[in-house]
Amino acid sequence: MTPPVSSLAGRRVVVAGAGRSGIAAVRAALDLGAVVTVTDPTGGLPADLAGAVTVVPELDAPPAGTDLVITSPGLRPTHPLLRSALDVGLEVISEVEFGWRIAEPPRPDWLAVTGTDGKTTTVGMLSSMLQAGGLSAVAAGNIGDPVTDAVRARPAHAVLAVELSSAQLHFCPTIQPVAAAILNLVPDHLDWHGTFEAYAADKGSILRPGATAVVNADDPAVVALAADCSDVVAFTLGEPANGQLGVVGDSLVDRAFDVAEGAIGSAGGGVELARCGDIPVSGRHNVANALAAAALARRYGVPPKAIAAGLRAYLPAPHRNAVVGVVAGVSYVDDSKATNPHAAAGSLTSYPRVVWIAGGQLKDIDVTPLVESVRRHLVGAVLIGVDRARIADAIARHAPDLPVVDVSTSDDGAMTEAVRAAARLAGDGDTVLLAPAGASFDMFTDYAARGDAFAAAVRMLEGE
Repeated sequence: MTPPVSSLAGRRVVVAGAGRSGIAAVRAALDLGAVVTVTDPTGGLPADLAGAVTVVPELDAPPAGTDLVITSPGLRPTHPLLRSALDVGLEVISEVEFGWRIAEPPRPDWLAVTGTDGKTTTVGMLSSMLQAGGLSAVAAGNIGDPVTDAVRARPAHAVLAVELSSAQLHFCPTIQPVAAAILNLVPDHLDWHGTFEAYAADKGSILRPGATAVVNADDPAVVALAADCSDVVAFTLGEPANGQLGVVGDSLVDRAFDVAEGAIGSAGGGVELARCGDIPVSGRHNVANALAAAALARRYGVPPKAIAAGLRAYLPAPHRNAVVGVVAGVSYVDDSKATNPHAAAGSLTSYPRVVWIAGGQLKDIDVTPLVESVRRHLVGAVLIGVDRARIADAIARHAPDLPVVDVSTSDDGAMTEAVRAAARLAGDGDTVLLAPAGASFDMFTDYAARGDAFAAAVRMLEGE
């Protein structure tokens, strides 16, 4: 039986993965007196930890005497280490779960966000709203601080805005947020979860008994996940019903929390929280993200004026619909974070005429519905990466007249070649949009490196 985290003194802990969250877990486990083994295939362990832990490149089974395994979301449940640990009755948890368990009074409240797309943007907006409301709050999880660091900060934060992926939630059995939002749900990471049903179940596990469920009323799959929840607040891009947040004219309106009757519109009452123009990122999907963030903030008591102030103060994270240059009347937009078709659709439909740079690892996701839905926005496409032929096939079937350039190289010059090709297809007023619809690891270390390569290629174009 795994001992409580509070009694880790002398216990043996394996931390699988030495990324930012893994290193945070190592430091916390050491502070609690644990004997730590960490897997570090890249040799990037900080120097000050080198003598304090046992470092191995990889493990297929936990060492004898192991009491607890803290895993990175990069390891699938079928990984030999995790499978063998579970087979012998060891508990396997994520760094997020570890952070929840080690928090000591006064422990911060959690407002959690998951969904296929928009998590980082929503959490950024939420933390900005909380701070605008005068609260000690930070973003944590996949954005900002690792959870293990955030819960140990002193002075303690009042509340955390926590971004949670499906892989993290898979190993989070006991976390208990005050409120949790599911933004949207479409197939993604099927290579990790195996099926959409398993993926959806991990997402839905964040809706814990006793927590307020914040759900996207426009997404039937999300609504279905909250069917058994007793406390539900919905957001919609349409006019909100009572108990919802939504859009009336150009205003974000709250008809769920402390509603002032008759304040907005001719029926339904409500409170204006902000104007759509207060949202510093484009696209209807980002209006939905702002509404989700506002619902969580309002649930925590943030006043309406702070919602608008928080939105105006929000600084978008890099590689999310960021204009990186304008050359010869053509705008170049980096949305490298659009790593699945659903995210790419949000970007592509934000612009009337797009030369689309797409491709990468599609993670077993069908790209055909994306091409069908955005073809009227496309004036050209440049395809890169390992699965570019699948996108080319969808274009050939559903947009056969669209000019397409295939970039077959995958070396350091591939993005430069792609940007040059896109520039030849674009005209005055068009947008060249990097919204790949796939992961980046076939060509780049991560989506940020892919976006940086795009921006560098645009700068070269500007120089010429």
